[in-house]
Amino acid sequence: MIKPKFPKFAKPGTTRIKAVLATGVTALLATVLSACSGGAGGTASNVISYWLWDSSQEPGYQQCADLFHKANPGLSVKITQYGWNDYWTKLTAGFIAGTAPDVFTNHLTKYPQFVDLNVLQPLDELPATKGISNDEFQPGLGELWTGQDGHRYGSPKDWDTVGLFYNENLLQKAGVDPSELNNLAWNPQNGGTFEKLIAHLTIDTHGVRGDQKGFDKNHIAVYGFGGLGAGDNMAQTTWSAFAYSNGWTYMNKNPWGNSYNYASPKLQETLKWYFGLAQKGYAPTYNSFSSSFGGFNQLAANKAAIVQDGAWMIATYQTIKGVKWGIAPMPVGPTGHRAGPLGSLADSITKTAKNKDAAAKWVQFMSTAQCQNVIAKAGVVFPARPASTQLSLQTRKAAGIDASSFVDMVQNNETFFLPISSYGADITAIMTPGLQAIYTGQKPVSYLETLNEQVNRLFKLN
Repeated sequence: MIKPKFPKFAKPGTTRIKAVLATGVTALLATVLSACSGGAGGTASNVISYWLWDSSQEPGYQQCADLFHKANPGLSVKITQYGWNDYWTKLTAGFIAGTAPDVFTNHLTKYPQFVDLNVLQPLDELPATKGISNDEFQPGLGELWTGQDGHRYGSPKDWDTVGLFYNENLLQKAGVDPSELNNLAWNPQNGGTFEKLIAHLTIDTHGVRGDQKGFDKNHIAVYGFGGLGAGDNMAQTTWSAFAYSNGWTYMNKNPWGNSYNYASPKLQETLKWYFGLAQKGYAPTYNSFSSSFGGFNQLAANKAAIVQDGAWMIATYQTIKGVKWGIAPMPVGPTGHRAGPLGSLADSITKTAKNKDAAAKWVQFMSTAQCQNVIAKAGVVFPARPASTQLSLQTRKAAGIDASSFVDMVQNNETFFLPISSYGADITAIMTPGLQAIYTGQKPVSYLETLNEQVNRLFKLN
């Protein structure tokens, strides 16, 4: 069951500093939306516009849309897919211009800002969605989509966490049995057996491994641990899993915390070790690869033996040709357990929806076992319903993929929620360049204390 653990920590102190704001869109949205509260398009429509960003999920939801139309002959769904970055830009522009979709796939860390801006329709106020119950989904998911005002703003569609994807070809050449990855541990002092393994898997351009005499850390042919990145305020596929298994937490409470913990010594020592892997040559430095050549591409091109990635990427890894790969759990940390961020997507209805009752019927249908089983059989994500999650696991097993480590982390209570709070965009704007400065060596890890002051100042200024 999903029951993330929250280790205790001391609240960070704050000082008076100038808050850094991410964009000027908040005030503009509030102004325009108050003028457009009558709804986009003016008249009701039997065509429900639905947006999502994951192209690999679009075919499954098109099947659901066809089933929905069959059950509701007078209604149809038009699906539009955009890439991740374009998606949020177009969605924000849509809210401003009054052209936002009726229904859209929402992200756990994005929706608090939309709630603050009053652009989401409470689902519990519409006939078709007011009966959606938290009991239908994996424990904990439904509650995440309930705002501080008690209203539900999203119907859970899936969940995800992270793990280690490995290149079996490179492991075999190094004499490493993939089963060894199931028993790894790390610590911020010497990296534990995890660092020992990735050192051995690293090879310089002369064929010398990272644990051998004469290793040249400045000229690497294969990295033991690829895809290293600075991360952002949530660091979903970078350092957050390591930090949590070291006893760190994002903020004083989650969801709806109001004091972040980026200054914590636990995080500072984690990042000193994590970014230090690049300095040792075991992982890529900031400019080793282009931004488009991330962990997946590094593993597929035999440039990295192990990368950390999300469960949502399984279908993408299935497209790799000529490289045998597998999935292993995250290493155990100093706390004695593994940790992985728990993400969740949900379907939300905009306040400008042309036909809110029709939109609600579509959202309700997507929450049913009928639709979520369709998504499970597509083998792209783990659906929010427990039975559908198991069906998805079986689908992957039939395709020769063992994805059980993701489900095991959930069932073993080794997951934690991504941060849910106000000012998400502002916090991202503060933390992303700050973390990049630390990663590249322009700033020491103690710079996190300054960043933390800026973040927490947001909650005191508003």
